[in-house]
Amino acid sequence: MQASRPASGLAPGTVASVRFTDLLANGQAVGRMNGVVVFVAGPLPGERASVRITQVKPKYAVGEVVAYEFESEMRAKPFCGVFGVCGGCQVQHLAYPAQLAWKEQIVRSALRRIGGFENVDVRRPVGMTYPRNYRNKMALVVDQTAGETSFGFYQARSHALVRIDSCPVVLPQLDAAIAGLYDAARAPDSRDAFTGAKHAIVRAGAASGQAVLSITTDRQSPEIRAKAPAIARRVRGVVGISNSFEPRTANAVLGRKMSYVWGQREMEETIEGVRYRVSPASFFQVNSEMVGRIFRFLAPGLAPDRTVVDLYCGAGTFAIFFASRGARVVGIEENPAAVREARENAALNKVEDRVRFVEGRVEGAVANKDGKQALDEAAIVFLDPPRKGSDEPTLDAIATAGVPNLWYLSCNPATLARDLAYLAKRGYALGVVQPFDMFPQTGHVETLVTLHKAGVEPEVTLPEREATPWDDRITAWPSDDKYAKSEYPDFVDQ
Repeated sequence: MQASRPASGLAPGTVASVRFTDLLANGQAVGRMNGVVVFVAGPLPGERASVRITQVKPKYAVGEVVAYEFESEMRAKPFCGVFGVCGGCQVQHLAYPAQLAWKEQIVRSALRRIGGFENVDVRRPVGMTYPRNYRNKMALVVDQTAGETSFGFYQARSHALVRIDSCPVVLPQLDAAIAGLYDAARAPDSRDAFTGAKHAIVRAGAASGQAVLSITTDRQSPEIRAKAPAIARRVRGVVGISNSFEPRTANAVLGRKMSYVWGQREMEETIEGVRYRVSPASFFQVNSEMVGRIFRFLAPGLAPDRTVVDLYCGAGTFAIFFASRGARVVGIEENPAAVREARENAALNKVEDRVRFVEGRVEGAVANKDGKQALDEAAIVFLDPPRKGSDEPTLDAIATAGVPNLWYLSCNPATLARDLAYLAKRGYALGVVQPFDMFPQTGHVETLVTLHKAGVEPEVTLPEREATPWDDRITAWPSDDKYAKSEYPDFVDQ
């Protein structure tokens, strides 16, 4: 028996003209057909296209473009040949000034919808000077079909492989490394190292030119150790090679164990005069230029001997910068390898007398005696949590200690807004809301928010944003489809 057509009249195969009103963080445009919200990859706000429905769900539909009827002035020509297929970038078709305006609106909308902040002043995002060739890390999928080794990224919303020969959003050195990996995978003296390989992770220092390579396999591979010198001769700038093995899941990029088989464990990067040695498995921001801009923005708040507690400190990226500018810092991080690297990097920068690192889960560490004392003495708490945000026990501990100033750096506007709403209930007022475009060409945005005790003049103030070449070209985002974003939050945060 044939399924009945929904009351909307939509069914797979239906074709109609659709005007698009907004753009979600996963790159899908929002439109309506017969009163039903339709999500389509490719269009931009203000555009009209003939759309064919491919899926009908109870509350929305998904479609594909048949033909464009009207195109926006915001549209740009994508600069990558696999854009729209590869899942790495979502908005190369959106001109860069419009990307910055869109990300400002994403932050403002999340703060309003989720946080309840109706009139918050969101500053214009700080953009990159040149919004390409910025990623200092790439994780390539390794595919071995019909006896040939290929490298690539996953398709959008899929685990199908998109083979690549170059990538215009990674550092030029990493782009060149792709060709080097192909050479190594074909050469008789090194190709056996890629037998059974799942992923190849390369991380490079923009300032140093050094790179480290890790190859992920199910089990420890003696071939990677044996062939490492031959691989290093072919991959530009590689100073160390490791074998990551025993991944937790079939698609995990890194394994639970790491064997360093040749050369150095870490590459070196320098940002605003601070040196970092970073391994392939370290948590380290992918955009060194933008980290430098955030450093310069925060520096005026770091008076000599001002005490800072850095929660979720990772390998000490920000904690060591704070200490290098005269602050006294306590960093808390649960990953033992990250804590080890943080301590080594503190020694590298000769600030080990100004910063100490505590290994442990943040919510537990702030509840013990030492953690409570650190919060009681803190002039500033800096939080840079993972995408899931912080948690109520941690935020409660901060508020109970009465820390006067908070700096919250987030890569997820939704969880940021949730946590800010909780802090507002505990007596904190928002200060600066400054987005930074850490991830050009994607739907991700980094946001720094300062908070201080409500009703009290903030002790720590930060300057106006740093000027960028795009500032005069950033205009207001043309729309904010409140209905779609409130009714379909799962699409907003993908």
